[in-house]
Amino acid sequence: MAETRFDRDELFVRFDALAVCRADMEKALGILCEAARSQKIMVCGNGGSAADSLHIVGELSKGFLKKRELSPDEKALFNKFGEDGKRLADGLQNGVDAVSLVSETALLSAFANDADPALCYAQAAWSKTKKGDALIAISTSGNSGNVFYAAAAVKARGGYVVSLTGAGGGKLAMIADAAIRVPAKETYLVQEYHLPVYHWLCAAVEDELFG
Repeated sequence: MAETRFDRDELFVRFDALAVCRADMEKALGILCEAARSQKIMVCGNGGSAADSLHIVGELSKGFLKKRELSPDEKALFNKFGEDGKRLADGLQNGVDAVSLVSETALLSAFANDADPALCYAQAAWSKTKKGDALIAISTSGNSGNVFYAAAAVKARGGYVVSLTGAGGGKLAMIADAAIRVPAKETYLVQEYHLPVYHWLCAAVEDELFG
């Protein structure tokens, strides 16, 4: 893949309406970089936001704008595997430890069936969160109960929450360490703004960690 230079300002030229979110996006970036350096990043949401959760993890876990090649020391770890090791050493990319809670199908369905469906994401978050982890909590209204409960579980564990919502922010914005409220209220319009916001966050995390 060809590398693309990341320009932090360029997004706000193409989407000038998102300029009101920049300070909160920069704050979120600091939280995510800190978590990515030593812990992990989790993501959750519902419907289209669930798909966004998977998208974000995909961008964080491999090269996005950069190749993220393994270092010589990392490549040397594969020497004992011969030609297969060379393929691994040359082909693998460094990534951020990131997990989408929406992909925990067995856990979510079991907990929904056996306990409280509204707490599915919270159960996943509670079982996975270590102090210093971060959760990207996505809800167009900011009031999705299962996403809010997950955020509360992460906070109780000593983790950090970045909320990605519409203009109101809802309950999520009230407990988030960084609350990104895009300037829209209609669900589909909020989701249209969410994509460039999280692409910017993924690119900026990559630039900080692998640049």
